[in-house]
This record gives sequence, C-alpha cells and structure tokens, in this order.
Amino acid sequence: MDIRVGTGIDVHAFSTDQSRVLHLACLEWPGEQSLEGHSDADVAAHAACDALLIASGVGDLGTVFGTDQPEWAGASGAALLQESVRLVREEGWQIANVSIQIVGQRPRFLPRKNDAEATMSAVVGAPVSISATTTDHLGFTGRSEGIAAIATALVTR
Repeated sequence: MDIRVGTGIDVHAFSTDQSRVLHLACLEWPGEQSLEGHSDADVAAHAACDALLIASGVGDLGTVFGTDQPEWAGASGAALLQESVRLVREEGWQIANVSIQIVGQRPRFLPRKNDAEATMSAVVGAPVSISATTTDHLGFTGRSEGIAAIATALVTR
C-alpha cells in the first residue's frame, strides 16, 4: 500500500468589506468579520485542499486554484474542497483523513465544531477533525488581523 501525507497552510487577513460574510470550515459565520481573498477566503477549507493536493502530488492550492484563474473568483471553500477531492481520487488516491487546526483570536470555534466537522467530512468523504487555538495575542492572528489554518491529510493507494 502506498501512503502519503501532505501538509497545507492558508492565511487570510480580515476584510473591511461589510458586504462579505465570514466563511470558515465550510460554514457561514453571520455577524463575524469576514476575510479578504480571491475566493471566499475559507482558511480551513483552503488548508485542507492544499494538504490533499500536495499529498497526492496533484499540485497545490496556488497552482490548481490560483488568483490568475478567474473561474475560481468568489468560489466557496466547499467547492474548492470538492474539486480537490475529485482531482485526488482521479489520480487513484483514497482519502483516509484530514486534520485541521485553525489559528486566530476569533471567532469562537468550539460552539460550531461538530457542525464544521460534519460538513467538511461530508464534502471530503472521509473523517475531518478540526481544532482551534489562539496565539495568546502574539503575531498577526493574536492582534486579530486575520486567521490562519494548518491541515494534514493522509491519502492511500
């Protein structure tokens, strides 16, 4: 059996555009400050895409969904993740699991953790576990300038 692990990271700054909605872990977060990005800026979904694409050797987030590709402008994290899963499977890989850690001072993630894991697991077709942490007010995430996410994916063939 061939086993591969991929690690992905994504970072987005908070947006000043009041018309944008925060998307995080394939969920909408009404009332929370949104993130700026070419797509919906869902750092958790983007990090998961990156980890899956890297593990399978398909590419990475920037080469597959780059800002030079207008068809992905405004795309949801779920749509990017669904396409990543399709590409990974097309290359003959099965997804064993994805683990994601969100890094930021806000929003409070725990109340929506179960919904986020269920939603992302359904998109991926494999278990997705998500945790969140702060940086105790250190760095750009600690100063509430944005949110980061780190993901690890395990694929087998």
